[in-house]
Amino acid sequence: MSKKPLRTVDSKRSDLSKNVETGEGEFLTTNQGLKINDDQNSLKAGERSATLLEDFILREKITHFDHERIPERIVHARGSAAHGIFEAYGNANQYTKAKFLQRGTKTPVFARFSTVAGSKGSTDLARDVRGFSVKFYTEEGNYDFVGNNIPVFFIQDAIKFPDLIHAVKPEPHTEIPQAASAHDTFWDFISLMPESMHMIMWAMSDRALPRSLRMMEGFGVHTFRLINEQGKSVFVKFHWKPLLGVHSVAWDEAQKISGKDSDFHKRDLWEAINNGAFPEWEFGIQVVEEKDEHKFEFDLLDPTKLIPEELVPVIRIGKMTLNRNPDNVFAETEQVAFHPGHLVPGIDFSNDPLLQGRLFSYTDTQLSRLGSPNFHEIPINRSVNTVHNNQREGHMRQMINQGQSSYHPNTLGGGCPYQAMMREGGFTSFEERIDSKKIRARSKSFFDHYSQATLFYNSQSEPEKNHIINALRFELGKLEHPEIRERVVGLLRLIDKSLAQQVADGLGITSINVPEFPNQSIPADGDPKKFQSTIIKSSIGSSPALSMANTIKDSIKTRQIAILVADGTDNASVAKMKSALEAQGAIAKVIAPKLGTVKGTTKEITVDQSLLTSASVTFDAVYLPGGKKSVDVLKENDAILEFINDAYRHCKPIAADKEGEQLYTAAPAVMRADKKKTDPGIILNGSPKDFIKAISQHRFWEREKK
Repeated sequence: MSKKPLRTVDSKRSDLSKNVETGEGEFLTTNQGLKINDDQNSLKAGERSATLLEDFILREKITHFDHERIPERIVHARGSAAHGIFEAYGNANQYTKAKFLQRGTKTPVFARFSTVAGSKGSTDLARDVRGFSVKFYTEEGNYDFVGNNIPVFFIQDAIKFPDLIHAVKPEPHTEIPQAASAHDTFWDFISLMPESMHMIMWAMSDRALPRSLRMMEGFGVHTFRLINEQGKSVFVKFHWKPLLGVHSVAWDEAQKISGKDSDFHKRDLWEAINNGAFPEWEFGIQVVEEKDEHKFEFDLLDPTKLIPEELVPVIRIGKMTLNRNPDNVFAETEQVAFHPGHLVPGIDFSNDPLLQGRLFSYTDTQLSRLGSPNFHEIPINRSVNTVHNNQREGHMRQMINQGQSSYHPNTLGGGCPYQAMMREGGFTSFEERIDSKKIRARSKSFFDHYSQATLFYNSQSEPEKNHIINALRFELGKLEHPEIRERVVGLLRLIDKSLAQQVADGLGITSINVPEFPNQSIPADGDPKKFQSTIIKSSIGSSPALSMANTIKDSIKTRQIAILVADGTDNASVAKMKSALEAQGAIAKVIAPKLGTVKGTTKEITVDQSLLTSASVTFDAVYLPGGKKSVDVLKENDAILEFINDAYRHCKPIAADKEGEQLYTAAPAVMRADKKKTDPGIILNGSPKDFIKAISQHRFWEREKK
């Protein structure tokens, strides 16, 4: 079947009235047929100012997008959640008057984690951004933290969000692929949107393949404001730091887990909480004084940028502990409604154009998904603070309002409910001075699309860089149109020449050409040259906080360890290692060719899983105990050898006692390795202490060189 030619974006706009596929005239219009001059920028009160509600093009586009599917979430459909508690440390009062952030305050929370692109039935281990949202049930009303496990985003303006999601979703003519970005429409969009390149570096990194939901960071993405009791405002970025550290799986491993246990992350979170190993994150803030708003080489309002921790340290102001699983997934996990506009006094918005558009979209989405403006009355969404207002009736109304009046002002109801003054806890928006013209445009300070992408890449360890290169080769290698690959590689060259060349080599691209007009956002006067990307070199060479190699590596709590056994296994060897691992909070499981028990050298050993129901990819490390008879049997079992083989290839710690070493060396990947040198993370005839130390390191990625 021949492929249709792609319609190219003509930078000179000389023939936009012709479609190269059909030859027919084709201008972009609203649903009412109105020709649109600018579909790339929302209408604002100045380049860096607030988005205007009168923008009917933005509202029509996002409204239509929000109502495209029911009842499943359009994005973040597949989610896992838990209840918990947040306790404030008490060092934020100088920045904010929010009561739940004051010293010693304990606040109930409900946190939901999710993949973005896939449907509710997709796999947990897709290469994807993870949603990270927390509902705080504060005494001042509900506050919703709505973020991701990546601190930046693909686009700068909310008006582009429907385009991004349409591009990454399964292609409409085939409904393929599910929960994956390795296809033409996504990369066609990305290749024409250089503002996405920083996010692409994160999405192609190991951050998109978390080992566990309990082992990933969370970020607010946008810049917000904090306001203290004196009315002083500061800009803020929000962070969640997991106390277990930030860890990932390998891409090959992720693909195999998707087949072996597509509910891997769901199960991991549920089991950890059910077993009393409660996940914990510290809540941190990066604070920027108003006077310093413009001192950086990037724009604080640009959601494709982060603030390097070298410039503004993260101040940890509290801790969240998740300690209870949902009683009913539909009633809680599926019906919870998050909204970045659910604020409390002391927290307010900035003029981030992506954030401003989301404020409209989330309410509209809940109307479609949950069927009514009364979605706040669903138990999981109810405020612990009593609700008093003049809103009445509507589909699914549960509150029974009493009295004669439902309006304000009134005398028949005694004037109730009253408006709260600021000193009584009433919410007031920050009084920001605005003096500018209405315009559809972006500030020139938003045109740097590469410096932070370069910073992120330069901050990675060598194995992490290799994973990014291989991820890009995989994703772009799936494309059917070579011209899209070439455009993306051209943009990669502006991030790092070596990165671009290595990706190009893997794709068979012999020459790398940077697209002439990499930014296709065209201003009202029609001159695309005014919207060229600005090439800036970051003043920071690298940032250790951006590399997972520098994460916490001091615990093996909740790590899953496989102990491979058969008849004749040495009981003492198993008992000693199992006891040592469990004393450190790890979960040791006995794996054998079949369920039931195996005959040890002194007594029977209970089997936790058989080879038919377990897989190496669902464990963090492997132990091979002694027992000559057992080792001789297992050496002849192909499934056991594959189990060890996968653990070795995925750079996991492997320990073996003196007799178990023979089983280790029988694995094909091990047999091909250099016998003269013990590989990192391999503990042969060592102590449980040595094995525990290796497991705490999580992975030994340098083994991939072999």
